[in-house]
Amino acid sequence: MIPKKNIRELKLEELIDFLKNQNIPSYRAKQIHEWLWKKRAINFNEMTSLSLPLRELLEQNFSLNAVKIHKAERSNDGTIKYSLKLYDNKLVEGVLIPSKKRLTACISSQVGCSLSCTFCATGTLKLERNLNYAEIYDQIFILNEEALLNFGKPLSNIVYMGMGEPLLNYENLLKSIDLVSSKTGLSMSPKRITVSTAGIAKMIKKLADDDVRFNLAISLHTSDDKKREEIMPINKSINLEELKESIKYFFEKTGTRITYEYILFKDINDSLDDAHELVKFCKSTPCKVNLIEYNSVDNIPFQKASNNKTEKFINFLNEKNVIVNLRRSKGKDINAACGQLVNKLK
Repeated sequence: MIPKKNIRELKLEELIDFLKNQNIPSYRAKQIHEWLWKKRAINFNEMTSLSLPLRELLEQNFSLNAVKIHKAERSNDGTIKYSLKLYDNKLVEGVLIPSKKRLTACISSQVGCSLSCTFCATGTLKLERNLNYAEIYDQIFILNEEALLNFGKPLSNIVYMGMGEPLLNYENLLKSIDLVSSKTGLSMSPKRITVSTAGIAKMIKKLADDDVRFNLAISLHTSDDKKREEIMPINKSINLEELKESIKYFFEKTGTRITYEYILFKDINDSLDDAHELVKFCKSTPCKVNLIEYNSVDNIPFQKASNNKTEKFINFLNEKNVIVNLRRSKGKDINAACGQLVNKLK
């Protein structure tokens, strides 16, 4: 039996051609398209503005592989972690993070991850597959609905900081952002979207060449090559100098200020010497630094830097005129904080 084609992989023009071959008016394609993306129908029977024979025709010819909530868990601080089931029963996690000024969705781009960062729970998983752009979009749509349901307001921001390396799923990444920011989708400004990467230099340059308008964050965590190789194996093939060159290229082409993510680990990257190296790295382009509290993960031996060292680190960066923010962890009690996503909600 030949598997049905996923209707959401069809371009609007392809859908129009299919309907024409069935002697169905082309305006129906726009109605179907709206049901797929604006209303996000999860089955063809939900498309109630279409006739029953048309719905049956779609059911006979296409699949509709919608993402669905598998489980949800709420933190004491209001953060909600979702286990989301894909059409093939694989699971990814997404997180809804409330704060005073923002309501942020942290979403995944891959099932698992191939980069094996030693401090990250997701890095203990193998990479199973990329998410397609519709699955990425579904996560955002679902978390937006959950934001309205739980907090009475829509998402203000989206961060591609969940499971996986977004730039290793490049085409689906860009398609999902195009859809989210289009009138067909959620009409969200790209400036409210941040993509986080461990530093795939050639793909950072490709982002620049493609003139993207979303924000870029680099998971840096140390400005010392030897230390970075130990905690982020990707640095063995893409060192800091190559990464810096790609960041310069990105800024020169887009004019967008980079954000560096820097988790402070006890006795690894939290000294004033480390802060000095970070300042030197930051001088290459306009940037800001998000210092992140380390969140403990079972069977991973890293520890959070002390409050005293954290304060000294921040003060040093401030004295050197580097914009720095300390990101307090949210959702730690449900393993929803940065670096803790490992599909425990099964």
